[in-house]
Amino acid sequence: MTKHTNVSRRGFLKTTAAGVGALAAPALISSKALASSGELNFMGWAGYADLSAKVFPAFTAATGIKVNFIEQPDQDTMYAQAKVALQAGGIDMTEPTIERVGAWHSNGFIGEWDPAKLAMDNYLPGLADGAAGERSHKDGKLMYVPSNWGTEALVYKKDAAKLGEPPSLGALFDPANQVVLRAHSALAAMGRWLDATGKLPRPWLDGYSDMGAMAQVWDIALAEAVKAKGNVVQFWSGENEANAGFTANGATVGLCWDSTGYNLRNDGYGYMAPSEGAFAWHQGFVRMANSVNTDQAHELAKWVSTPDGAAMWATAFSANPVGKGATDKMNPDVSAYYNAAFDDAKLAKLWWWPDQSAEFLAKRAEYADKYKAS
Repeated sequence: MTKHTNVSRRGFLKTTAAGVGALAAPALISSKALASSGELNFMGWAGYADLSAKVFPAFTAATGIKVNFIEQPDQDTMYAQAKVALQAGGIDMTEPTIERVGAWHSNGFIGEWDPAKLAMDNYLPGLADGAAGERSHKDGKLMYVPSNWGTEALVYKKDAAKLGEPPSLGALFDPANQVVLRAHSALAAMGRWLDATGKLPRPWLDGYSDMGAMAQVWDIALAEAVKAKGNVVQFWSGENEANAGFTANGATVGLCWDSTGYNLRNDGYGYMAPSEGAFAWHQGFVRMANSVNTDQAHELAKWVSTPDGAAMWATAFSANPVGKGATDKMNPDVSAYYNAAFDDAKLAKLWWWPDQSAEFLAKRAEYADKYKAS
């Protein structure tokens, strides 16, 4: 962390709380939020039991740092809680996906990482360098480091799903299927499907960088998705809801994370990339701009880049690890699952989520709400 004066953040906060600012301090700031400690306040994804049961205890055993885990169901909730924490404190680091970092940065939520306190050479090629590395830096500063990565594609019931030939995103909108969807992903799937079949007036990707283009192509995708909405049995925002869409509500096809397919692999479900290419996500750590336990945050990020840490973190998410040597330490079942789902050709067609500005995300949320409410 860069220091601009000889007064540390810890010292400044203690002085403020004890001095003239004490009466104005928000009541919900705890003493733990006001001083660096042997603890770390980490906000992350709910629905991954191994994080608390196995991963954080292993990290504590390795470093002596206790993790206070604040679980959230999705990124929109994380973002909202981060906005509150920017004023109230209590969160040191969190774990969005790379396409969200621009919005977190532009709103002043996050602070830079100090590469000297990390181990940047630990990461697999392409995850912290290259295009991903460029997206991880803002104004020349490192704002994001990877934690795991994976895909969002077709989870399907092997004896009932109608996927088409070749299997396509269009299966999600086929009335022959009962589907479970995440609203904004479903609209992106509709847009990409329409794009692939030549039914959009301009490329779908234009809508991620041009708000005028977004209105044009997302209006079309929304209208078409609403027409096909009759086969939706559940919308999901987190892992637990996605699983329930199949096990409790009878979905035969879903657009879900690879971890959902892995969790259901022994129950008659498969996981497949559509012909248009699987959505791909790149998840990582950001440090809150007002974080107190900054050294501890760096220690967790660094530990997750080691073979042991990367393997455990990825296994908890049923995802892919970011550290060199980590795959050798993972469950062979996990490796076999991903190798079966993605050969070299399918990996080459991965569709990485583009950068998404705060303005884009706000508008996307409006479209998703209209879709769910229709």
